[in-house]
Amino acid sequence: MGIPKENLAQGERVILERHPHWKCLVAPLLIFIVTTGVAGVLGGLVNDRLDGTARTWILGIILVIWLAVAGWYLVRPLVSWKTTHFVVTNRRVIFRNGIITRSGNDIPLQRINTVEFEHGLIDRLLNTGSLVIESASDEPLTFNNIPQVERVHALLYQEVLDDDNDPDSEPRR
Repeated sequence: MGIPKENLAQGERVILERHPHWKCLVAPLLIFIVTTGVAGVLGGLVNDRLDGTARTWILGIILVIWLAVAGWYLVRPLVSWKTTHFVVTNRRVIFRNGIITRSGNDIPLQRINTVEFEHGLIDRLLNTGSLVIESASDEPLTFNNIPQVERVHALLYQEVLDDDNDPDSEPRR
């Protein structure tokens, strides 16, 4: 579970937890594959045409550049994806993201006015999309790349309705 249990209020339970959709990792993976191919071809050319210290230095430079590109375009997005959480509990919507510097948003269910989803053709094919939550704040919040966005939309809407019918819940403001 991405949200530690000690961060939940007493009686609060997780209903749904999602990472962003895997489509966020397609471009970094393609960049990694192309970079690896280019580094392999360059390494082969250097290995065939140079000898001695020059070959060692140039192969080292190619390796360092490949490691930098792999780290920046594959490892960083993968860790970012893994550390991004969209969670719905019986009391609030929680969004957390960040690797070194973490940030987050919590929206109490009783403050939610509108829940919408948006997805284009590709998103529909991949069963993902954006969830737009309008709360008592000024601006609606958009959460992109939510897997099974229509299911999440329906579940969140149901939780908001259940919260409205709960006699122990605080009245909306």
